[in-house]
Amino acid sequence: MRLGKVVKSNSHCDYVVQLDDAMDYAEPPQPDDYGFGSFVKLESNERHWAIGLIYNSQLFNPMFLNTGPRLTSEPDPVFTPDQINETRTLLWTILIGTLETSDRTSYGIHGIPKVVVPVNTPVYTMTEAEVHQFHRNASQRPQFCYYSLLLRCGGTFAAQLTEQVLKELIESQLFTGADQKALMVLSKELAWKNTMGAMR
Repeated sequence: MRLGKVVKSNSHCDYVVQLDDAMDYAEPPQPDDYGFGSFVKLESNERHWAIGLIYNSQLFNPMFLNTGPRLTSEPDPVFTPDQINETRTLLWTILIGTLETSDRTSYGIHGIPKVVVPVNTPVYTMTEAEVHQFHRNASQRPQFCYYSLLLRCGGTFAAQLTEQVLKELIESQLFTGADQKALMVLSKELAWKNTMGAMR
C-alpha cells in the first residue's frame, strides 16, 4: 500500500515522508498502516531505492496559533472554492538497507544505502513476506546487521525502536537456533538498559 512520498531529508539516511490524504487519493492510508516501527520501502516504477523504518511522526497544522481575524467560524465553500486543507502528517524514516533480487530470489543488504533518494519518490508499506526477505542474506541465511545503525540514528526513541524491532523479529520465528537465542539476548540486554536508564 502506498503511504506517501519523500519531501525532504535530514541526513543521508534520515528522510521525511509526507503522508497521502483524502485530497490526494480516494483511499488514503489509515493510522494503523504507518505506526511507529513500521517497515517501508522507497521505490518508483523505475527502481527500488531503499528500505526504511518509521521512527517518528509530526502533525503539521498551519492554522494552529493563527491569531488573524476571523469573520466566520467556517468558510463558505461557495465563496472559497480554491481553499486547500494544508494540514499534513509527516513521517520521519531511517533508511536501513536495500532489497535486492538475484535469480528470482530476493534478499536484503543491511546498512546505509549509497544512493540519494530523490524528492517525490513514492513510499509503500511492506508485506510480512518482504520483511522476511529483507532479513535474509544472499545465501538465504537470517541476518540482522542494522542494530547499531538504529541505536545511533533512530532519533529520540532509538532504544525503544530497536527493542520493538527485536521483539517482532523474535515473534516472527524467522530466526532459529543460535540466531534466535542471540536476538533474545540482545532484546533482554536492551530492555535492561532502557529500564535502568529510566530509573536514573
